[in-house]
Amino acid sequence: MHPIQLIVFLPLLAALVAGLGARLIGKVPAKLVTTGALFASCALSWPIFLSFLSGSAEASVVPVLQWVRSGDLDFAWALRVDTLTAIMLVVITSVSALVHLYSWGYMDEDPDQPRFFAYLSLFTFAMLLLVTADNLVQMFFGWEGVGLASYLLIGFWFRKPSANAAAMKAFVVNRVGDLGFMMGIFGTFLVFGTVSIPAILAAAPGMAGSTIGFLGHRFDTMTVLCILLFIGAMGKSAQLGLHTWLPDAMEGPTPVSALIHAATMVTAGVFMVCRLSPMFQASETAMHVVTYVGAATLFFAATIGTTQWDIKRVIAYSTCSQLGYMFVAAGVGAPGAAMFHLFTHAFFKALLFLGAGSVIHAMHHEQDMRYYGGLRKHIPLTFWAMMMGTLAITGVGIVDVFGFAGFYSKDSILEAAYGAGTASGHFGFWMGITAALLTSFYSWRLMFLTFWGKPRWEQSEHIQHAVHDAHGHGHDDHAHGHDDHAHSHAHSHDGTAGYHPHESPLSMLLPLALLSVGAVLAGFVFHHAFISEGGGEFWKGSVAFSEHLIHAMHEVPEWVKWAPFAVMATGLLAAYVAYIANPGLPAAFAGAIGPLYRFVLNKWYFDELYNAVFVKPAMVLGRLFWKQGDIGIIDRFGPNGAAALVARSSRIAVRLQSGYLNSYALVMLVGLVGAVSWVIAK
Repeated sequence: MHPIQLIVFLPLLAALVAGLGARLIGKVPAKLVTTGALFASCALSWPIFLSFLSGSAEASVVPVLQWVRSGDLDFAWALRVDTLTAIMLVVITSVSALVHLYSWGYMDEDPDQPRFFAYLSLFTFAMLLLVTADNLVQMFFGWEGVGLASYLLIGFWFRKPSANAAAMKAFVVNRVGDLGFMMGIFGTFLVFGTVSIPAILAAAPGMAGSTIGFLGHRFDTMTVLCILLFIGAMGKSAQLGLHTWLPDAMEGPTPVSALIHAATMVTAGVFMVCRLSPMFQASETAMHVVTYVGAATLFFAATIGTTQWDIKRVIAYSTCSQLGYMFVAAGVGAPGAAMFHLFTHAFFKALLFLGAGSVIHAMHHEQDMRYYGGLRKHIPLTFWAMMMGTLAITGVGIVDVFGFAGFYSKDSILEAAYGAGTASGHFGFWMGITAALLTSFYSWRLMFLTFWGKPRWEQSEHIQHAVHDAHGHGHDDHAHGHDDHAHSHAHSHDGTAGYHPHESPLSMLLPLALLSVGAVLAGFVFHHAFISEGGGEFWKGSVAFSEHLIHAMHEVPEWVKWAPFAVMATGLLAAYVAYIANPGLPAAFAGAIGPLYRFVLNKWYFDELYNAVFVKPAMVLGRLFWKQGDIGIIDRFGPNGAAALVARSSRIAVRLQSGYLNSYALVMLVGLVGAVSWVIAK
């Protein structure tokens, strides 16, 4: 059996064993099977990646089975392995394996652990199926698989109404994007007569300049197809307009957040655009659309990250912003730089989410950073892991010397945007520089609020509840929580005398340590292969990343190379002044810019806008169809009307059934007379 088949199908087998056989084998074996399968897939993935890195491997296709044969539509289920696939294999399996291990500690008290681990493995299988797809239908199969798995995992705690609502929101918003993706696949088959990805990419440049009828008009063929496909990417990768599901996905357990944001669902859109890069590069308009949407998203999400108080939501909006960087790179013709940032981002974003989970675990499930403070002394290992992640995401490094992971990958995107020399590229560059400033600010804001300053735990209901339970007061005493908070606040730290933050177990700390290594070294070790001059060979036959643009990236002015470092330092300084040197400054600043602050705090009112424009009219229309259509017309004249007619008819018939013989004889006589009269009349 080929290693790629084991890599893809081991997680599926583990999911089936854990999900269907948990009652037979028990909780611990179910966790062992799923975690072991992912570590096995991970161990098999790294040699494949390293072989492409060294140039000793070539692209190949491993057939699985004949799938569909219907007229002109004929394709097999086959697993494609090339440079792009190899990168995604190590990203998905490495992060997923560590998330599985981390979940041993984080989900230890949950009674439904086998179901949770089965869902994680199913999620991983669906993503692996997507990235190994050799045709668009297989890609769509994996595409919908990650959508299903995300719905199951976001709503894992299904007894919690907010989790159910978040899962439904993710599912519905992604259906909007998936409609565009489906139409793009249909149109691609219509134009190219095949769904084979290699065949489509080979023929795509020849379709440049052709037109196609769409919505009653003629449009550029590749522009229509690529924008439809990109709408699908906007949904999966939470780009501006279809981003609203991503922050709400924080309702799922923290390991789910790490898996969704670092390795699976949100990276699917970026992967798809990079995989189909020759198609997109055949349409200048489509490339501009991708760039502008990515640039708008990275700025929009970064602004919101500066105002959020929930530690997981800050990191969630950070993901949204970082995905915008990746689309800017893909849009200016540097899919290799996009994939490099996807690669490094997986390590530091998984680290930040799992680190946040460790903080939440230490703080008795409190997620509001206003109730943290001074934690670096209590959970030092988590602190240093989060520090590595923050240094990576803010892009700390010195040009031509050393930098953390994000320093190499994010800077390469900004250099590609500037080096592309287009209007959309320059827009992406300046939006990216601004977002880098905001990223540094909100990342260090998170660190300062969480790990520095005086402890503010006494204000937290979660911590008070933990203290009460620890002292045997139970849930009844919690009804007086607000009074207790006021009392404890007035008496400094007396209210938290019974509670001490605790470091996480080894099963949670080991993944943090391994991801920290990636956050520190992933950029430094691999940047030569991904973006160095001559790196075009690394991408050959995988994505369309020209040597000309790679050369232009390295020839940008010195100030372009140093600008990200300058804004990173500025953001760090601003966060230090606001949250360490002068803690009263943020409230005063927010008051001074009141309307703008509320606009950003309320996430640009996208949820309220969508509620007014889509949700409420849909509810009104639904009630109209329900009350007037279903009940008023269909039920009235259909089943209810038929039932009423039968009832009335039966009441009349009952009257004829008197039970008296003379009545029946009279009816028979009348009938006989009528029959004879009719015969005589004839």
